[in-house]
Amino acid sequence: MAKTAIITGGSRGIGKALSEKLGELGYNVVINYRSDSSKAKAEDVAKELEEKYGVQTLVVKADVSEYEGCKTLVDAAVEKFGDKIDALVNNAGITNNSNWIDIKPEAYERVIKTNLMSALHMTHLVLPYMVNHSSKDNQCNIVNTSSVGGMIGVINQADYCASKSGLIGLTRALALEFAGRGVRVNAIAPGMIMTDMLRGVNQDELNALAATIPQGYIGDVSDIAGALGYILTAPYLDGQTISPNGCFVEQ
Repeated sequence: MAKTAIITGGSRGIGKALSEKLGELGYNVVINYRSDSSKAKAEDVAKELEEKYGVQTLVVKADVSEYEGCKTLVDAAVEKFGDKIDALVNNAGITNNSNWIDIKPEAYERVIKTNLMSALHMTHLVLPYMVNHSSKDNQCNIVNTSSVGGMIGVINQADYCASKSGLIGLTRALALEFAGRGVRVNAIAPGMIMTDMLRGVNQDELNALAATIPQGYIGDVSDIAGALGYILTAPYLDGQTISPNGCFVEQ
């Protein structure tokens, strides 16, 4: 029987690459998106997975920063694919890039709700559909997309860093709580990765950014997808944060 995975924020950038990796590994994939501008992108990803890997997909619009949005997403997944969810990838994330004096409370609350609270809500809702079916030989997985920002400080990113650090704490605690129940919980903390945000930066600025990375170049979304593939197929890996970052941050 095919496995089922849910990914939040799975329509673009790192999320798209993670969705593709799930399809490559044979999961039926529930792809979440929030804004209307992402609908076509999510549907394109779904179509590609079905055609390339022969898996089934479901595209669900939901604001996972709110509990009701998370419930809508999980309920849709269960209705479509049944009451066993094999993998949850908490990938939805936003940033403000604002100094802490001028930022408005509603702005940093939105970051915390999208980046951290969504993962709390999603794991709370999904875990019953994991623990009732999982075992040592039939593991389920929760993977949280954190960031090097959760491991070090970044100027003008206090709310973002707090949310991503919170995901690492959530990962460690849930891994301990469910280690004996067939559910593994790990995190990926990407370093500097070439996404739409960086593509808008001019070449001189990109070169300057790359010069800060010991390996000398900015990573690709496939580096993050590779980490996901490893996590999902490594049965003894639990409670860990893997950070593909070109040695920008020492582990």
